[in-house]
Amino acid sequence: MKNNHSLIIGGGIVGATLALKLAQAKRPVTLVDATSERDEANWQQALTQRDARVYALSLASINLLKEVGAWQNIQASGRKADYTQMQVWQLNGLGELLFGDSDKDDCVNNTDQNKAKPAAMLGSMVEPLVIERALWQRLEDEDVSDYLTVIKGQKVVDMDWLGAEQGYQVSLENGERISANLLVGADGRGSFVRKQAAIELDTLDYQQTAICCAIQTAKPHQATARQAMLPTGTLALLPLADITDEDKANPQHWQSIVWTLPRNQALALLAEEPDYIADKLAAASNYELGAIQKIESIASFPLAAQQAKSYIADNLVLIGDAAHGVHPLAGQGLNLGMLDVKALFAQLEYDYQRSGNTLWGSAQTLRTYERLRRPHNSLMMHSFSLLNWLFAGELAQTRPIQQIRSEGMYRVGKIKPLMRLFARQASGV
Repeated sequence: MKNNHSLIIGGGIVGATLALKLAQAKRPVTLVDATSERDEANWQQALTQRDARVYALSLASINLLKEVGAWQNIQASGRKADYTQMQVWQLNGLGELLFGDSDKDDCVNNTDQNKAKPAAMLGSMVEPLVIERALWQRLEDEDVSDYLTVIKGQKVVDMDWLGAEQGYQVSLENGERISANLLVGADGRGSFVRKQAAIELDTLDYQQTAICCAIQTAKPHQATARQAMLPTGTLALLPLADITDEDKANPQHWQSIVWTLPRNQALALLAEEPDYIADKLAAASNYELGAIQKIESIASFPLAAQQAKSYIADNLVLIGDAAHGVHPLAGQGLNLGMLDVKALFAQLEYDYQRSGNTLWGSAQTLRTYERLRRPHNSLMMHSFSLLNWLFAGELAQTRPIQQIRSEGMYRVGKIKPLMRLFARQASGV
């Protein structure tokens, strides 16, 4: 076993991205994923259906996908919807925040005053399957094959720590055993790696359920990601890519919806017919984009936040949803996981080279990674929980809270440097 060999459990977006970063740096890595391998026909079949879910990729996440060579595949697919503005408003109070339009006021500083600055991209909405396919296409390329081993369709059934010098031996359901100095858990919220390492969770159940669906609206989205802060929870209207010839002839009318409601209310609504749900949804948005003409791919999921009490153990590290999960109201869950990848890879490389190419995934390296990421992720998790508390629930509807909320949004919206700072923070760069 090579002392700089890494084993990643979980081949989702975060795990696959880290595997590519390591292989590109010529660091031996094995990626194990429990899902079955898809052939091209299977991929194409899966992609014929529009997914109601999208990831709001920040500029930092896009840059990371560019570095590993996957963003180029996403661009070629045409299945992305870039957005240049973010609009946040509340229906029962004053104040609106609009990110991305601040440069309009600066146009007079241009040499040619007749030319406005082009709208800058704030991020891109991409369906999960599109990102996964782009990454798995890259995992098969020859330039990474010498340092990358991919095992699909196999679950990990056992993990044995052999000591700091040897690391872990992992057993798969087919009986195969793999040894690695560093074990990376990228296997989602219910992480087997985290449980086997006896790492506990801090959890917060919001008693809310998110309804997600794809809708076609009467008005175009105009490359704007919208979020209404309602007494029942948040309602996000996120641009979706136009995938059919009919869509492209009349572009920017498809949206991905994430509608947060109290759990009982959401479950009752889900029992109704799609047209009824569409009518309620349009009314909840105050017909921001007009009537809803089509609705499809209706699904739901319960909302809870969680954070591992530790991101690390001897020869073991957690990234992405295995380490943390946040409220979806700001769409930052995947972006936080991608920042984990960036930080972990940078620290592994830095300490490996500083040690004269002898230490890989040392205890010091992992502790530094945890210090970099856990406080930041914790701050984001609690900030999103606070925002949810400020807008949803009985206390949030009392007059003092409403006044504080409205005045705060109004004042913040008037401070352009602060708005630019918020936009930079959301972009991750």
